[in-house]
Amino acid sequence: MEAFGIKSEKKLRQQRLAKLLEDNPMATDQELASLLGVSVSTMRLDRALMGVPELRERVKRMAQEAGSKLRSLSQSEIVGDLLELEPNRWALSVLRTTREMAFRTTDILWDHYIYAQASSIAVAVIEAAAVIVDSMRGEYKGHAHVGDVLIARAKVGVSKDNRYIVSVRTRVGEKEIFVARFITEILSVETP
Repeated sequence: MEAFGIKSEKKLRQQRLAKLLEDNPMATDQELASLLGVSVSTMRLDRALMGVPELRERVKRMAQEAGSKLRSLSQSEIVGDLLELEPNRWALSVLRTTREMAFRTTDILWDHYIYAQASSIAVAVIEAAAVIVDSMRGEYKGHAHVGDVLIARAKVGVSKDNRYIVSVRTRVGEKEIFVARFITEILSVETP
């Protein structure tokens, strides 16, 4: 009977692990172990048994898959790394911050990096050859610091003609630091 209890506990833990990774694919082994209340080695074993690759490999696979769906921008035009993309529906981007992105006298990130990540993902989520931001209404709700990982999620809302409303929320860990509503417009591209 005890063996059954251990197996069901392990199965429940692996189900929780799958849900945690679905909610935050950028979670490290240490963060996952802490959330699950197990050692890092136990968490790595569970992840291996489930066929879930380590963080670096997960990010690489996600970026390759998302990049293959990208039409409105090239990968190099996106601020951060595009990890997930469902054209005209939603997208996920991650930006790892560095010292060069901060004010000279503090470790607080310049706000234009936060905006640029959000703006580029708002354009990237629209499936068209040429997309621009027509207008934006947003609010900074916190600060990012050197070493933070910014996760931006874009969600496409209402569309009319060639215009789309795209909501973007950026967070650091569990804290939301930027919220914006972009109105994007598809441009007709004339070929010479």
